[in-house]
Amino acid sequence: MYQLDFQPREYQKKIVETAKSKNTLVILPTGLGKTAISIILTLERLIRFPESKALILAPTKPLCKQHLDSFQTQTNFPKEKIILITGLISPEKRTLLYKEAKIIIATPQTIQFDIENNRINLEDISCLTVDECHRSRQKYANTIVSQNYIKKSPYPRILALTASPGSTKEKIEEIQKNLFIEAIEIRDELSEDVKPYMHEKNTEFIELDLPESFKEIHKIIENVYLEKVKQLKQFGLTKPSSIVNKRDIISFQGYLQSEIRQGNRSAYYAISLAAQALKLTHSLEMLETQSIDSFYNFLKNLENGTSKAAKSIINDKRVKNALVLTEKLIENKIEHPKLTKLRNIVLNQLKENPSSKIIIFANFRDTVKNITENLKQIENAEPVVLIGQKEGITQKKQLETLKEFEEGKYNIIVTTSIGEEGISLGQLDTAIFFDQAASGIRRIQRTGRVGRLKAGKIIHLITKNTRDQAYHWKSHRDVKKMKNIVSNIQSKLEKQSKLR
Repeated sequence: MYQLDFQPREYQKKIVETAKSKNTLVILPTGLGKTAISIILTLERLIRFPESKALILAPTKPLCKQHLDSFQTQTNFPKEKIILITGLISPEKRTLLYKEAKIIIATPQTIQFDIENNRINLEDISCLTVDECHRSRQKYANTIVSQNYIKKSPYPRILALTASPGSTKEKIEEIQKNLFIEAIEIRDELSEDVKPYMHEKNTEFIELDLPESFKEIHKIIENVYLEKVKQLKQFGLTKPSSIVNKRDIISFQGYLQSEIRQGNRSAYYAISLAAQALKLTHSLEMLETQSIDSFYNFLKNLENGTSKAAKSIINDKRVKNALVLTEKLIENKIEHPKLTKLRNIVLNQLKENPSSKIIIFANFRDTVKNITENLKQIENAEPVVLIGQKEGITQKKQLETLKEFEEGKYNIIVTTSIGEEGISLGQLDTAIFFDQAASGIRRIQRTGRVGRLKAGKIIHLITKNTRDQAYHWKSHRDVKKMKNIVSNIQSKLEKQSKLR
């Protein structure tokens, strides 16, 4: 008989009871044991259907590896029957492994590819876990695998796991439809059955002023940006509000591309204007929320750009003037106040608690590297960069970094969004948001990094009157909105269930 090597929490037991009989979407903050729920349900299904297998999908190799470790260390299931499948294994060997395994852990893309090439038989699968299921959109691999599974398995059961499914009714209903969800179980840190297991989290918001020298440069670039927006309005860009943001311009680009397809040659110029506006608004975000170096590097990189948009920006006398002013700040070692504040926070944290484990989030790779170099100046600080494959680090290196952090070689992880999703770093006691994520999903995931095994604190660094503040409040609203939408869908599903 398969057994657990841990004692399930009461809310996990309740959630599994629902999941036993219905395809269930589980919305649970990071750190509250979604993997444990998958383990419990998987074993229950394998006991109920002894000849069957189970499939666990996770979006990255590090996450798949964590599922593998959890099944191997938290159950008495035969280790040789728990298989991690990756694209690095040859197709021929994967075919054999599928036949031998009882629990298959893989990325959705690998399974989709093997379904299309008839290497895996989903008729044998009695339980499908879809981790980080908010990715189950449109024709994504999660969706395609789930559709095939429901068609072929005689005894299908889907368990969908996420910290947040999204902040709009359309997105949440899309996940519900794509994963054939029949019930929703949602908990947060204030839920009565969760409270006994929570560790205290203290949250601090530190607001900082943008220096006058930064504001001078900001004003120059902003004027160039507003000029481009004014020109775009002559081509038909409209918005009820006077503020035109990045999303408005991207949407207008789609309209312009359709105009080009219909033979409107003047739209070519407008497309270039839109590209200029996007680059300029991005540079403003760098200046407001990141660092003077990030801003400078972005503009300097335009000098090497081949597009008309890049050349138009960098040849503008005002932009050249802004670059000269920026170079003077860099020469005088004037930096963004968030960098100065961050060093002080880390310095004091390590003085108070030399064994502290810290995670720092930033939206951009250049900022992550800049922060890491800055923190190396601090006594006892051992920072390490954790970025994604697209940003230049292999999954093998990611796993090595996580292992070395757990073993104590490093005490600070500086990361982009790769550090937000799913990865378990149980010993963390401090999370610092160097900038703000505009997404409610990312806010929940960042917050869930600390307070897993002990009390923790979360520190938000926010530049006043900038995109930092706008993103902070947007993600805050997204989280509240998501909970209300999910509650309504949950009630609807419960009513439908009673009518059956």
